Amino acid sequence: MTDSVFRTLPPLRRTVRRLAREYRLPVETRARLVLSVADLADGEFRAGRPVVLDSAREGGTQTESPVLAVTLRSPGATGLPAATDLPLPATEPSPDAVTWRIPLPPTQARRADSGGPPAGSAGRCAPGPDRTPWTRTRAVEEELRAAFARTDGLIAEHRRLKHELAETNAGVLALYVQLEERDEQLRRTHSQILQDLEEALRPLPPAVDGLELAVHYAPADPDAPAGGDLYDWFALPDGTLHITVVDALGHGVRSTRSALNVTHAVRTLALEGHPLQSILARTHEILMPLDPDLMATVLLARLDPATGELRLANGSHPPALLVRADGTAQYLEVRGRGIGFPFPGSERVLRTRVGPDDLLILYTDGLTESRRDPCEGEIRLVEASRRHAPGPLADIPGSIAADMHTVVLHPDDTLVLAVRGSGVTP
Repeated sequence: MTDSVFRTLPPLRRTVRRLAREYRLPVETRARLVLSVADLADGEFRAGRPVVLDSAREGGTQTESPVLAVTLRSPGATGLPAATDLPLPATEPSPDAVTWRIPLPPTQARRADSGGPPAGSAGRCAPGPDRTPWTRTRAVEEELRAAFARTDGLIAEHRRLKHELAETNAGVLALYVQLEERDEQLRRTHSQILQDLEEALRPLPPAVDGLELAVHYAPADPDAPAGGDLYDWFALPDGTLHITVVDALGHGVRSTRSALNVTHAVRTLALEGHPLQSILARTHEILMPLDPDLMATVLLARLDPATGELRLANGSHPPALLVRADGTAQYLEVRGRGIGFPFPGSERVLRTRVGPDDLLILYTDGLTESRRDPCEGEIRLVEASRRHAPGPLADIPGSIAADMHTVVLHPDDTLVLAVRGSGVTP
């Protein structure tokens, strides 16, 4: 085909379609080429400028595959629109010309390799062997069929991918469910193991004539029952009941180990007969070289069931609460500093007496500071202890903790011990 000049779109479209058919270009490629040429030429026609269409067959040697080069030029244009966003992107855009280099179908390539007549040369386009009557309507129908087939294929592929995605999502969801179930099982197992270890570390109430004993413990996190709130109670050789309440800094197994070290050191010193007031300072001296980061508050109590004499030593711990049988209540305040604090030890030993049906409450700060207000917590603890004092002692610690934790703004490990004199003589 020689260079042809066009001033309107219809003859330009017909020429491009005929050229594509002669070279047996795929219908979809033909449609894209027609749309691309028309898109570029339309602006020139609206500006009153003609365009020139040129085609040439290039390559076709043993080392180079044949291509059809189609060039659209606008001699009067200062610059054609961008050719990269066209339905068929151009391979060689320039300010006044756009060239498409389209690989020829295998049939055209074989004709060239066999030495047959070229389908075209620079400025010339030789017709192919297909002589079937052909009209513009037929060409447009072919292009529409190709577009519909392409659309149907994309829709079918979309459905297939959507179905595969749904199956994949279902499989992933099932896997997530299995993983969640396994993680939950591992959490429960881990929690149960820690709870069993905690219960093994928390001694049962000793049997002491004339005294009733009960305890309640609740971790800040039910899934991590290990904590730094620990206690120890045992009878000394003289029949006196010794109680240790410890609140080690932190949470988890590390704080449990620290609290356990404190209770073991205190028990050893108590059984060796050290004075109650000296035990806290001596415990500090023993443990700090082994664990320099240890910090713990400690409350020590000695109760003689025969006489009801109660002695208390305190190291930075919340004070014990004594509720008398007549309903009066008082906090047994003793100044002192805990293990790991500067100048550790109890400044003195407080002495008082526990009478028949008097209730002694020992606890950690998780009981009174759940609302972040220790003063309010101490007032509420007195009310709760008075309310539950007449009931069975085994239920009192848990009932008090339930009343105190109706609102929890500051979750913490909670320990409550209750001692009631049942047979002592004042």
